[in-house]
Amino acid sequence: MSNSRPNILFIMSDDHAANAISAYGSKINQTPNIDRIANEGVRLDHCYVTNSICTPSRAAILTGTHNHLNRVTTLDTHIDNRLPHVAKHLQHGGYQTAIVGKWHLGTGPKHCPTGFDFWSVVPGQGEYLNPQFHEMSEEIKVDGYVTDIIADKCIDWLDKRDKEKPFFLMCHNKAPHRPWEPKLEHRSLYLDDFPVPETFDDDYSNRAKAATEAHMRISRDMTYNDLDLVCFGPDKTIPESENLEGFSLRCKLTGEAHTFESHEELNRWKYNRYIRKYVQTIHSIDENVGRMLDYLDDNNLTENTIVIYTSDQGFYLGEHGWFDKRFIYEESFQMPFVMRYPKEIEAGTVNTDMTSNVDFAPTWLEYAGVTTPNYMQGRSFKSNVKGNTPDDWTDLAYHRYWMNQDSCHNAYAHYGIRTEKYKIIYWYNEDLDQDGARPGEFEEKEWELFNLEKDPMELFNVYDDPEYAEVVKEMTAKLNAEMLRIGDIPEHDIAV
Repeated sequence: MSNSRPNILFIMSDDHAANAISAYGSKINQTPNIDRIANEGVRLDHCYVTNSICTPSRAAILTGTHNHLNRVTTLDTHIDNRLPHVAKHLQHGGYQTAIVGKWHLGTGPKHCPTGFDFWSVVPGQGEYLNPQFHEMSEEIKVDGYVTDIIADKCIDWLDKRDKEKPFFLMCHNKAPHRPWEPKLEHRSLYLDDFPVPETFDDDYSNRAKAATEAHMRISRDMTYNDLDLVCFGPDKTIPESENLEGFSLRCKLTGEAHTFESHEELNRWKYNRYIRKYVQTIHSIDENVGRMLDYLDDNNLTENTIVIYTSDQGFYLGEHGWFDKRFIYEESFQMPFVMRYPKEIEAGTVNTDMTSNVDFAPTWLEYAGVTTPNYMQGRSFKSNVKGNTPDDWTDLAYHRYWMNQDSCHNAYAHYGIRTEKYKIIYWYNEDLDQDGARPGEFEEKEWELFNLEKDPMELFNVYDDPEYAEVVKEMTAKLNAEMLRIGDIPEHDIAV
């Protein structure tokens, strides 16, 4: 029985946008090893996160439930490790389980990993260089670069595992989370200028106030540390001076000074410096994905191992002038997801069904032959990737961001759904007593509706356009029905 059930290797990075994976058409970098998984398996083109922030996404992946149910709604709410989750079910089903890398669901007796035969995780966000690990309740420090170390630990565990059992290994990279810190030898890569996104100079007109108020602008909100610059401002941010005469920035690594003739030139320089560090950091991830794929090949594990690469959410790479995530807008909402299983998945498959991170756990359980418990809200997409989409498969993806006006990025609380053609969003802008959120009752509630066929960049809110009155009714009804189905409590009047 053990030899017939697949091993599962789940590789997840932090803040890796689909737009920075060449299998998804990246214009800024190449990821040949991640692409290999897609080319030899399936690429999901409509995989979405239920809450676009690190901690809640990880809880949804583990438990197969939305955050109002698992109670991990913000960065400051940690998982109750007594809860059932996918690793525990697989462990009881005969799998050997391990997690290495970023946990970010809390520490201490009530929040550290449970359900894993082995765990070695970085505290909090972790460090890029010479990181500390909490390993089976012991604190250790390891010299080296964190992405290499995480892969080393995963390979070492695979070598020492009980080979009579199938394995479930969660390899969680810290990279490329901010502050983007590439491996030293990779800083010579990607030195040419990058194409600026079409929406880089977005003025946020005809959108909800949340877009204007977010503190995620490359032009205004990046710090000296983000861009490896000498700091000479007390607030640690790069000033937007009306007069650039005599204005210069100096690189703290090389000492090179940069002067600018205009704000447009300065902002594009910031963008290029940001993207360069970001893709240089990703380069190490792709290298180590290759190392792990080679290990499977060398140990005759490839045919019977499901390999997945994903990120805990999307990320803005200059679209709308932003970095970071949090929003239901597409670049933040979409998760990259590629999966290979030679026994069952045809090479080069592309699937466009709506899927989300709560669907991961039920999918793994079905592949493993372990019963999916009825508390899980996701649904297995095993049939979907084989080209057999169930007739009753969902046509929408749901998102809710609870962390209202957080102190760092000032993102407003909201929820909404996306279908193939439309996206509807309700900005309720309240903290609802969530840890890590701030009161925002003074902010006006707002609705947005986007026609994704005509407006894929989400620039024109048509919610109040009379031509879309029926679409508003239909999408609101779909939103109400989905919130009722999953048990989330709406903040809008469901009679509207």
